[in-house]
Amino acid sequence: MKRSIITTDQAPQPVGPYSQAVKADGWLYISGQIPIDPGTGELVTESFELQVRTVLNTITAILEAGGSGLDRVVKVTIFLTDMDNFAALNAIYDEYFQESRPARACVEVSRIPRDVALEIEAVALCD
Repeated sequence: MKRSIITTDQAPQPVGPYSQAVKADGWLYISGQIPIDPGTGELVTESFELQVRTVLNTITAILEAGGSGLDRVVKVTIFLTDMDNFAALNAIYDEYFQESRPARACVEVSRIPRDVALEIEAVALCD
């Protein structure tokens, strides 16, 4: 099995001992991403909508660095600290995954690192 670590400066550096993504045998496994501005390393704390866009833009950048794209994502897992944000999440998520809707799970959790409102991880096909 061929395995490689994927990194890009267009995504925030990990906040723990893990990689942004791992590429293995035609698959790209993207670690859970939280709303951190990749340019400053600061948390994005403005509106929930901006936090969602920040995370999805980060995932897009990691996909591109790994030789993939949003249209090749097969599975997404979303962690929310408040399920009342589900409708707002879906409205923005739909903009990113209009034609290629991956399988998905979305669950409410009690806490996410750095006390953010959401975390998203993804699995995609890659070159």
